[in-house]
Amino acid sequence: MNKLHDWPEPVIRVQSLSESGLKSIPERYIKPATDRPSLNVEEDPSNMDVNIPIIDLTGLSEDGNNLPQSTMDQISMACREWGFFQVVNHGVCPGFMDQVRETWRSFFHLPMEMKQAYANSPKTYEGYGSRLGIEKGAILDWSDYYYLHYLPLTLKDYNKWPAPPDSCREVIDEYGKELVKLGGRIMKVLSISLGLKEDRLQNAFGGDNFGACLRVNFYPKCPQPELALGLSSHSDPGGLTLLLTDHQVPGLQVRKDDKWITVKPAPHAFIVNIGDQIQVLSNANYKSVEHRVIANSDMERLSLGFFYNPKSDIPIQPMEELVSTDKPALYSSMTFDEYRLFIRLRGPKGKSQIESLHSPR
Repeated sequence: MNKLHDWPEPVIRVQSLSESGLKSIPERYIKPATDRPSLNVEEDPSNMDVNIPIIDLTGLSEDGNNLPQSTMDQISMACREWGFFQVVNHGVCPGFMDQVRETWRSFFHLPMEMKQAYANSPKTYEGYGSRLGIEKGAILDWSDYYYLHYLPLTLKDYNKWPAPPDSCREVIDEYGKELVKLGGRIMKVLSISLGLKEDRLQNAFGGDNFGACLRVNFYPKCPQPELALGLSSHSDPGGLTLLLTDHQVPGLQVRKDDKWITVKPAPHAFIVNIGDQIQVLSNANYKSVEHRVIANSDMERLSLGFFYNPKSDIPIQPMEELVSTDKPALYSSMTFDEYRLFIRLRGPKGKSQIESLHSPR
């Protein structure tokens, strides 16, 4: 597919722009007035104390699910009403979470020529990148990123992972193992809270043959944050996302009741959100929700998005247990590979992708 082999124009690293000391951002990064954060309602004082649910996973381990019913109810409510929640006491060591984040921060502060050795292309997106989508002349986001695969093992390629800084590959590998385990535990809980057997959702993902990948986002300081976005509004195309963010620098906003709510990260929490594939499989009982990242003029920000995805070539459609005459299947069948091609070609576009999938009635 030739159109995916290269970017439509030379790639400019946002970090280089930021560090050049420019006072105004290039036109390519200025969002339409309707998308700019300063024109939206997140400054509404009524939103100041609102946050996505914070859920304590004490009792959820590899050995089994001993979560109290009240916690299961919290998770079900969060998936139905928010599509997002934070988890604490999740079993991943806080010190290790800090180590992973700071290892990646060190990578983004390496000399540019060292990072350029890992420059990516739109064919696989693996490596060091600065844009999503291949539309020529598109308005771009104020961020750089690094994307890599963990699973399936046939896609895992250490040579496409950064070698510097020291121990980087070992830290990345261990992080993947920890988050695969955590993702699997959360998948069981989601399955049970949908009224299904605990392995039903995992089996719909392909059982042991699921996918897992990591996107590390680096948001440099932006001299005009009121005109730009760190990441445009989108819902995640995959299954389940586990996000590790900077504690000190908020930036993630979630759309709720047509308002943008700025997420306040709890220390050493993971932010969990439902992706489009679980919305389809659950027949929209659980919703993927639009989110975006605002820019910041004073501080850089780093986040690590871990994506727990279905096997790329199996058909994804509403699970039959969740389809009835009262609630027929809302979506037609499509593989994850077919589905994610849309975002790779067009970039983030709100929820337009999943809404285009609705079954004809």
